[in-house]
Amino acid sequence: MKPLRKAIFPVAGLGTRFLPATKAIPKEMLPIVDKPLIQYAVEEAKAAGIEQFIFVTGRGKSAMEDHFDFAVELNDTLRKRGKQPELDTANAMIPPPGEIICVRQQEAKGLGHAVWCARHLVGDEPVAVLLPDDLILADTPCLQQMAEAHRQAGGNMLAVEEVAPEHTARYGILSPGRTDGRLTEVKGLVEKPKPADAPSRLAVIGRYILEPRVFAMLDRHEVGAGGEIQLTDALARLIGGAPFHGYRFDGERFDCGDKAGFIDATIAFGLRHPTLAGAVREMIAKYGRKGDAT
Repeated sequence: MKPLRKAIFPVAGLGTRFLPATKAIPKEMLPIVDKPLIQYAVEEAKAAGIEQFIFVTGRGKSAMEDHFDFAVELNDTLRKRGKQPELDTANAMIPPPGEIICVRQQEAKGLGHAVWCARHLVGDEPVAVLLPDDLILADTPCLQQMAEAHRQAGGNMLAVEEVAPEHTARYGILSPGRTDGRLTEVKGLVEKPKPADAPSRLAVIGRYILEPRVFAMLDRHEVGAGGEIQLTDALARLIGGAPFHGYRFDGERFDCGDKAGFIDATIAFGLRHPTLAGAVREMIAKYGRKGDAT
């Protein structure tokens, strides 16, 4: 089994739910406390041993590329002002040359199409897929947990969590088989089923480790739910050909594609911040008192 070295980040979406904030700024550059969403995702991938980071982008997304590059003017200004800690922070996230590669998704045809756009960069290796909108707070990063499990189980692996019955129509849902610890065998996958039709409440969230055979399925360009090329549909065709598991990760997921989820994540990560946690607790207490007063 080849090692997991590459990761795909589908980041071509327009972020319309966050307008007007995302009119000129990619939604993946919106900050949770002091880091943009895309940086959290890249750091998580790096912790899992990823060596090549593939951004599937669209028009107006160049800010992400710039974020992971040296800013000459900023660096010069910080040096002249003696702000070495700030300079170190600004450059700490920059990977070595050639580790970040960008490809374009010219048309918005769904997550499956976005992953397919990176096919020539993956080749015949397993690949991780991370959706930056799904931000996970965990002592051990989610993809690192999955990579360790994948080294033992092999095949395809999806991060999963239980959702409320009324929310199944938002996710790909597992038809589960045998459970062994954090691994649940995948017997089937259904994209966004109505609650009455859902085979379980185990929902696929934005972390995947996939065998390269998925690209042969995506080559069909078959349209599924929402009139898009769904990654879930391609994965469903792989069931039975190799080990296929859902992984119940240890951590808390925040849906940062949703405004309320974004605020929730900001509070949770603020409470874990080494210098801001006390101030965040005071803010929460202050607004709690105001709520009690009303």
